[in-house]
Amino acid sequence: MRQQSTIRTLIGRNVERQLVREYLLRETERAGFGGLTFNRTPDGTKISLRAEQVGRVIGRRGKVIHELSARLKNDFFLDRPHLDVEEVTEPRLNAQIMASRMSSSLERGWFFRRAGHGTAQQIMDAGARGCLVILSGKITGARHRVEKFQQGHIKFCGETALEFMDTGFSTAVKKLGTIGCTVRIMRPDAKLPHEIIITERADSGLPPLAEVAVFEVSDEETDEEPSAIIEEPKADAESVVDSVVDMMAGIEQTKEEEE
Repeated sequence: MRQQSTIRTLIGRNVERQLVREYLLRETERAGFGGLTFNRTPDGTKISLRAEQVGRVIGRRGKVIHELSARLKNDFFLDRPHLDVEEVTEPRLNAQIMASRMSSSLERGWFFRRAGHGTAQQIMDAGARGCLVILSGKITGARHRVEKFQQGHIKFCGETALEFMDTGFSTAVKKLGTIGCTVRIMRPDAKLPHEIIITERADSGLPPLAEVAVFEVSDEETDEEPSAIIEEPKADAESVVDSVVDMMAGIEQTKEEEE
C-alpha cells in the first residue's frame, strides 16, 4: 500500500505539472513561451517561466503575473505558488520558441519545406551544434506524412541526448488537419564524450618530464658498424656450409665401408 501511494503521488505531481505547463503555454504564447521549471521549497512551489517578452508576462504594475499566480493557486491547488519570469537571451536557441514560430508560419500558409528548412537554418546560424525539425500530420494531402529536416550533429538517445538536447513541441491547425511540429536542438556548449582536449603539463599543474640523455655518434663509427655487421653473417654462413659438407662426406664414407 505504501508503494502504491508513492507511485500515485508521483503520477499526480507529473499530471499537475503538465496541466500547469499547458495553461501557462496557452496564456503566454504571444509573449514567446520558452518553457518552465518546478522547484518545491519549504516556502512553497517556485515556478520559473522563460519567455521572449518579459513585459507581456508581467503586465502593467504586475497585473498579469498576479492573475496567473492567483489562478495557479485556486484552480490547480498549488501550495503557495511563486511565479518568476526569466528572459530568453537567444530565442533561436530555444526549442519551444522555434516550434511555436514554425507552427504559426504553417498556419499563415507557408509551404512545409520552406518552414522546415528556414527554421533549421535559423537555429544553425545562432550557433547551435545541430538541430532536428520534425513535421508529422496531414502536411499536403489527406494521408499522414512525416518530414524531417536535420542539420549538424544530433544525438537521439543516451545520457548525452538527455543532457545536451532541448526539445520543443507545438501544433499547427490547418484546413486539411493538424500538424505536429517538433524541434530538437543541441546546445552550443555541448561537449560530446569522444571530444578530447590535450593540454600541456605546465597548464595542468604537473611537473615537467625528466630530461633524456642523447648520445651523438660520429660519422666514422657509423661507417664502420655496417661493415662489421655485414661481415659477421658471411663468416657464420661459410662455417655452416663447411660443416655440412664434412658431415655429408663422412656419411658417404661410412656407407662405402659397410658395402
